[in-house]
Amino acid sequence: MVKATWNGIVIAESDNTVVVEGNHYFPAEDVNPKLLAESEHTSRCSWKGLASYKHLVVDGQTNENAVWCYKAPLDAAAQIKDRYAFWKGVQVG
Repeated sequence: MVKATWNGIVIAESDNTVVVEGNHYFPAEDVNPKLLAESEHTSRCSWKGLASYKHLVVDGQTNENAVWCYKAPLDAAAQIKDRYAFWKGVQVG
């Protein structure tokens, strides 16, 4: 079981993550949607495609753009479609 936590709160927990470039990608259904807020930020990877971001909001604190997801990845990254990954201080393990 892999958990993602920030500020002591579990954001995601799953036994079905996909690891790409050292990042665990969690299925959407294993991520607490109540802790996510919309972001306009995006980035592009040459082999994965366009990533969309979300903010984490935990106990009144916001971690901007700490969550990303590939909603329509390129073929080489199809296995991470609609899965969430974390950074910016989120502990995953």
